[in-house]
Amino acid sequence: MHIFVTGTDTDVGKTVVTAGIAAVMQSLGYQAGVYKPFQSGAIERNGFYVSPDLAFVKKLDFYVETLCSYILKEPAAPFIAAELEHINIDMENITKDFNLIKRKCETVLVEGAGGLLVPVTQRETMADVIKLLDIPTVIVARPDLGTVNHTLLTINQAELMGIKIAGVIINKYPEDKDDVAVKTAPRLIEDYSNAKILGIIPEIKNFQYIKPGDLIDIMINCVDIEKVFGLRIPKLNLEY
Repeated sequence: MHIFVTGTDTDVGKTVVTAGIAAVMQSLGYQAGVYKPFQSGAIERNGFYVSPDLAFVKKLDFYVETLCSYILKEPAAPFIAAELEHINIDMENITKDFNLIKRKCETVLVEGAGGLLVPVTQRETMADVIKLLDIPTVIVARPDLGTVNHTLLTINQAELMGIKIAGVIINKYPEDKDDVAVKTAPRLIEDYSNAKILGIIPEIKNFQYIKPGDLIDIMINCVDIEKVFGLRIPKLNLEY
């Protein structure tokens, strides 16, 4: 029950999707974990650099396990950010840390940085990280004009590299649904690929301040959690 969350681009809302699903699984009685191999654009708190994405996860549910292998200051591709800090990214550390959090958790969501072809070393991209961990990926996409092209390119690249696709989640869906491009994007993505739409999440303004229960409700109502993990999840009483 482990998945990799990637995006068609940066700033598509991978962290909200990752944190929301992790909080749902935790509420269903599973020990959930969120693993970030790389955090670019780290923030300083009390003299230490921390992952803002994992801080958001902890804010939603403190009991979700979190782990990050490389916390990098520059908001750039991990390879470039690490190079600026004279840090050598070792893929063996990624495997080691993933196995570490897997031993603690029944379900782990691995959140990537950017999209599939973001460089992480001189020769490897985020797609190579997914292949290394050998888990299915969920693709998070925008709803607006251009998303069909970006999403299909991401799906095609994943298939070309032998990455199993769990499906696509469209995030930040606007309240105004009159835009033809927005309305037809989900259907076109399914028509022109083998991937299925697993959910359509409405636009959440000021998501940093959302209440945990509100985000859990959105995820349960808007995302097919069972299809995300490809299994039947018992319907337990949610506690939050």
